[in-house]
Amino acid sequence: MGVSHSDGTVGKALAVLDVVASFGRPVRFAEVQAASDLPKATLYRLIQTLTNQHMLGFDAQNHTYQPGTRLMRLAHAAWQQASLAPIARPHLDRLSAQLGQTVHLAQLDGAQVLYLDKRNATRPIAMFSDAGKIGPGYCTGVGKAMLAFLPDEKRARLLQQQSYYPHTDATHRNAESLEGELAEIRQNRLSFDREEHEPTIICVAVPILDKTDHPLGAISVTSSTLRHSLDDLAGLAPALTEAATEIAQDASGLLMPSETT
Repeated sequence: MGVSHSDGTVGKALAVLDVVASFGRPVRFAEVQAASDLPKATLYRLIQTLTNQHMLGFDAQNHTYQPGTRLMRLAHAAWQQASLAPIARPHLDRLSAQLGQTVHLAQLDGAQVLYLDKRNATRPIAMFSDAGKIGPGYCTGVGKAMLAFLPDEKRARLLQQQSYYPHTDATHRNAESLEGELAEIRQNRLSFDREEHEPTIICVAVPILDKTDHPLGAISVTSSTLRHSLDDLAGLAPALTEAATEIAQDASGLLMPSETT
């Protein structure tokens, strides 16, 4: 767990919450300690404070910790007040009913992608992305759709923060390779995932842009090479673009939080 010491105790406590949440299940103190670079006494004190404040919940029978009720209330408030999700919901419903395919809504979270909402296909496909999950920016359709429209300086900075882990043979290995594709995305306003994050999983994505062409988020239709080709998904681009435009119009008065860097 990397901790920015300049952020002091608050930064350390938030990093502890990140570690606990990253397990996706109730977790014991020893597991958190193994994933943390904090001294044991400091970590224990922070966990106790977070538990007392209901940011973490503690199961006394199993001796495990999980995200607490107060954290869930804050997350729900953020979802309602500072994300595209409530605004986009009716548009995602219509798009899902129209296409019968898996639809995602995402925003940037620093250099990564936060999946805000999802509609499953009529015949669901197993895949990584679910609402609330964080994914990579450099090898997802929604990530590339948003990165492409960032101001040059910020885009260059976020491209340097990508891991470029080779999930598949199709994954971009460096910023230079990715920037070449982002230039095409800016021109076509259309992004693809060509099995770059998961084998057989493909998608087409479009950015949700404000009046200055700044990305508020992105939406995508995702499928599998076992069911569709990239050309099949490209044929859905007009419906995606229409939905993205409607979401942007409805979100015109929304003040989006600044992405962390």
